[in-house]
Amino acid sequence: MHVHVLGICGTFMGGLAQLAAARGDRVTGADSGVYPPMSEQLEAAGIELVEGWDPAQLSPAPDLVVVGNALSRGNPAVEAVLERGLPYTSGPAWLREYVLRDRHVVAVAGTHGKTTTASMLAHILSEAGLEPGFLIGGVPAGFGVSARLGEGLPFVVEADEYDSAFFDKRSKFVHYGPRTLVLNNLEFDHADIFEDLAAIQRQFHHLVRTVPGNGRILTHAGDTALETVLEQGCWTPVERFAPDADDGSADWWATGVTADGSRFDVSGPDGAEGRIDWSLLGRHNVANGLAAVAAARHAGADVGAACAALSAFGGVRRRLEVRGTPNGITVYDDFAHHPTAIATTLSGLRARVGGARILAALDLASNSMRMGVHRDGLADALRSADRVYLLAARTLDWDPGTLANVDPGRVTLFERAEDMAACITADACPGDHVVLMSNSGFGGLPAALPQRLADSAREPADGR
Repeated sequence: MHVHVLGICGTFMGGLAQLAAARGDRVTGADSGVYPPMSEQLEAAGIELVEGWDPAQLSPAPDLVVVGNALSRGNPAVEAVLERGLPYTSGPAWLREYVLRDRHVVAVAGTHGKTTTASMLAHILSEAGLEPGFLIGGVPAGFGVSARLGEGLPFVVEADEYDSAFFDKRSKFVHYGPRTLVLNNLEFDHADIFEDLAAIQRQFHHLVRTVPGNGRILTHAGDTALETVLEQGCWTPVERFAPDADDGSADWWATGVTADGSRFDVSGPDGAEGRIDWSLLGRHNVANGLAAVAAARHAGADVGAACAALSAFGGVRRRLEVRGTPNGITVYDDFAHHPTAIATTLSGLRARVGGARILAALDLASNSMRMGVHRDGLADALRSADRVYLLAARTLDWDPGTLANVDPGRVTLFERAEDMAACITADACPGDHVVLMSNSGFGGLPAALPQRLADSAREPADGR
């Protein structure tokens, strides 16, 4: 079968294309800007890429067109698909029909931690010899790709709540039919498609309705937004997880948690236990780890072995990923773009580095951030940083200058990534930790800043 993927360079659609190729399909695709790293993964998989939306790419006609949710009516390729009557579907619907139907689907949903927890699960199940498939919105260390078909029964999928396609406004995750479902947490986000938290909860309850009675739901204890979802109706056994919840309020909990979250003991139902001693940090990752161990157990992995596997887990790209240590300055690339994720990332790093300076650079690029939905929570979220650099390279519906004006000695606002890089280079000193936080490319800073800091260190102090 010839499958043509529109919007192929997004993480989800690119992963889907790799799965189709692994099935033996002939796969081609197009995007408006064929860009790495996904373009490199696709080329390595032998997938032909086209730049732009010229309808000529649909001749000869493919057997099926998979349309990404970034495309809408008016797009020339979309219009050609409709006018010619070509068979088409959404990405999540294709995934369900051609990959997930006969698998034990382990889905990870929630506002934060989906990519990390799904990556942990793929790693655990792989180490357990269960040969899982996966489709994850990031690249787990040790795998090198964001998707793999796998030969075993389990399939791990990062289940996000964004809409499926221009013709299907349901959340992607309602297509997946999970047998094991992780609900990490739930807050208001994606203000470009959801009016309020209740609208997101409605989609999450649609997801809960799809889990069979002999499945399992793992949910974060004490998350009131998730409890509201479950109170609307639940037909599946539920287990709750939470760090330090050894008071009976959770089925899975952690004890002996170090200040930075790098070591802790896991306790679960029926005397299940193990110890995790890993390179990750932050209490949010303790919760992610508990969820991964609990879900892996339901998918067939031993708890002790799961904890041992996580102790060797190498993390995920763009999740506090160290991009270099030029001149003794550690530069991290992180995907945080919601106040909660920003706060947990910085507080976890603070626990690890103690009194060392943290220089936090935040790209105000997400749709919700540009609309001003998160502006009231930003000051508190950034509190752990000694210096803050805000990039407003796109038009915003609010004035981020108000943050800089309140604390001008600590917070600086920029309109160009180049100017921000110059300022960070001038400010950073050996021993500092620079965290670049963005859900976009951040103007190329994650790759460019370490080199710039290294070059700066070689220049004479007087500039000659």
